[in-house]
Amino acid sequence: MRTWKKKLYWFAATKNKLTLHDMKRILSLGIILMAGISCIMAQPAPDEALLTVVKKIESTPVKNQANTGTCWSFSTTSLVESQTIHNGYGTFDLSEMFTVRNIYTEKARNYMLRQGAAQFGPGGLGHDVIRAMATYGAVPESVYSGLNLGQKKHDHGKLDAQLKSYLDSLLKTRPVPVDWMKGFQNILDEHLGKAPETFTYRERQFTPKSFAAEVLHFKADDYVNITSFSHHPFYTSFILEAPDNFLNGSYYNLPLDEMIRVTERAVEQGYSIMWDADVSNEYFRQKDGYILQWKDGKIPATVSPDDEEMKYNQTFRQTLYENLTTQDDHLMHLVGLEKSKTGKKFFMVKNSWGEYGPFKGYIHVSEAYFAINTVSLVVPKAAIDKALLTKLGIQ
Repeated sequence: MRTWKKKLYWFAATKNKLTLHDMKRILSLGIILMAGISCIMAQPAPDEALLTVVKKIESTPVKNQANTGTCWSFSTTSLVESQTIHNGYGTFDLSEMFTVRNIYTEKARNYMLRQGAAQFGPGGLGHDVIRAMATYGAVPESVYSGLNLGQKKHDHGKLDAQLKSYLDSLLKTRPVPVDWMKGFQNILDEHLGKAPETFTYRERQFTPKSFAAEVLHFKADDYVNITSFSHHPFYTSFILEAPDNFLNGSYYNLPLDEMIRVTERAVEQGYSIMWDADVSNEYFRQKDGYILQWKDGKIPATVSPDDEEMKYNQTFRQTLYENLTTQDDHLMHLVGLEKSKTGKKFFMVKNSWGEYGPFKGYIHVSEAYFAINTVSLVVPKAAIDKALLTKLGIQ
């Protein structure tokens, strides 16, 4: 995930013949608006009643990742929180930054062993959270907020730059000091605070691993990574080609229609999903509340769920992925299924930009937008049909 990435969107570039410089200026302005700066002319608030809720999954309150590239942790942590509610284990506010810290450490080892020829940055994918909780455990937000030095909100600008600079400086020497990790951890301590080895929760003492196992009942095998791209065989797994997939995580590959059906079926049965999607395009406008794939790129002045949309198919989706239009920009938490007055399907999605937008941090994403722009999913295994699990070779 690269929240602040600037890139040309294929449709706008071909239709409007804009230069790279022009597009960057336009997209930069869009990012400023996304941050919550008010427009001079107020727009009428969208009507959420235009959609009928088919199923809504209980989820924890909307959070704000603020000035960080950690949506992967916020979205997948929210998924785990919803799963603990679904499974009857209780409602928890888990620390996103405990996981972020542990993944920073894994990224650093990978970067050093690959001698700098690897991705090192704040981004990540959903499977990173699943791996981190299985390997290092989890802690409540009250135990480790990641806010240090009097911070009121997350800001990793200096942290990211300092960590990268430190690693690059080490790579200029041979041999690399054997204790280089100590310096890396000192930087994390300074910006995020020291990570707890033990803590007390509800009058019991835990380690992060015992808390994840005994309180959350967390198991990595309870989650399945899914995608849909035709350059690999369907019903097999492959390493998703995305810059932030530094751990080389594998994803089960389904035909597009089946990926959509898995998503719908999961929600219908009471399970939520982590959604990884391209959002650096002209259609993703959280300020509108409704996210559609408008036909011919023409976004109307007043947005309606029943606006006409682009047709989608596997081939079109694949073209956008291979020409680098579709990329893993942002990860969110899909928590509901809805229908418009004409029967169009929408997904209710919880974002991690605070209560921004007309629906206080939530958006309503059309099936067409979902089909074209989805990069990957993390789905609870219990939500997947047993016949499909057998076909994929999942026990």
